[in-house]
Amino acid sequence: MISFIKGTVVEINSDNIIIDHNGFGYEIGFAQQDRISVGDHILVYTYLHIREDAMLLYGFLTKSDREVFLRMISVKGIGPKLGLGLFFKSNSTRLITAIEEGDVTYLKTLPGIGAKTASQMVLDLKGKLIEATTNKEILTQEVQEALSGLKNLGYKPKELTSIEKELSIHKEKSVSELIKIGLQLLLKRQGG
Repeated sequence: MISFIKGTVVEINSDNIIIDHNGFGYEIGFAQQDRISVGDHILVYTYLHIREDAMLLYGFLTKSDREVFLRMISVKGIGPKLGLGLFFKSNSTRLITAIEEGDVTYLKTLPGIGAKTASQMVLDLKGKLIEATTNKEILTQEVQEALSGLKNLGYKPKELTSIEKELSIHKEKSVSELIKIGLQLLLKRQGG
């Protein structure tokens, strides 16, 4: 129903964010607070959960994170709140690895996940999550140009691939702004 919201982050809370989109403040359940700041203009892929007493939005910075979340909440015993909680302590890559390897021990370390639910996650999702994250995010022209500019500065393709998702968060910025953000990310990864 609401596939994504593009706007400015006006508030970051422990389990949600508020995004201003054309004067409307959307409260979105969110678990990636460390990747955004107040004032950032971002695009959040959303899932609208409708209950008898509430309509709740849950948001993710990538389509693949949202897809993993949707697969998680399809497992018996995992609702949206618990599904979002998994992203506070883990990430889609780690969750997929644990499920594919049948690592019930790791899954049990996640909040709200017991032995039965962890086993159910492996049973229901093994082999089904890889496809959820193999669809590469489509990069905007500006992000592609910024990556090309960074490549011309001597950065290797592997280094650039590692920052694609983070650059995509700032899709609405200009190429020169994206190059600056990219340089900061690359320097941070090099320990500089």
